[in-house]
Amino acid sequence: MIRIISAVIAMLFLTAATASAQDFPEDLGPEIGAQLPHALDLEDQSGAVRDLEGLSGENGLVLLFNRSLDWCPYCQNQTITINESASDIRARGYEIAVVTYDPVETLALFAERRDIDIALLSDPDSAAIDAFGLRNENYADNPKVYGVPHPVVFVVSPDGEIQAKLYEESYKDRPAIEAILDEIDALG
Repeated sequence: MIRIISAVIAMLFLTAATASAQDFPEDLGPEIGAQLPHALDLEDQSGAVRDLEGLSGENGLVLLFNRSLDWCPYCQNQTITINESASDIRARGYEIAVVTYDPVETLALFAERRDIDIALLSDPDSAAIDAFGLRNENYADNPKVYGVPHPVVFVVSPDGEIQAKLYEESYKDRPAIEAILDEIDALG
């Protein structure tokens, strides 16, 4: 009986993994070498409108798309971790920005509670998310979360060329800081 239950459970996991893989886009967002499809003229956590020029460091921008800093613990953790590593990224001439569909007020509260000093950009209508082709269509039936992007990290030059992109198949997994730094270092 235990073997039958184990086999059924294994089959359910395999079916769920297969369905999940089928729903995941093969390639997320613009290709490396493409120009940014959106000007990033979004409000940050302080309500100031930012754009690529104002966001970039001397060598460019590390741009993260996250689902939500309100309810997604994986996004919260990634943002906290990259904020803690901001000095390593800035030492390489890059600044950091995180785009979510959260309203400015939510981003301001998160930044205050977690002592975040990187730019958190509000895209409440998912205009930038859609321009990048990152909207997660798996949530089309859920109005509360429809508009969230697949999590992706882009490394962008100051003139808007996508130089690198990193992502994982599951929203629960995020590229490690070391992987982001390796991509930046490889550009140098």
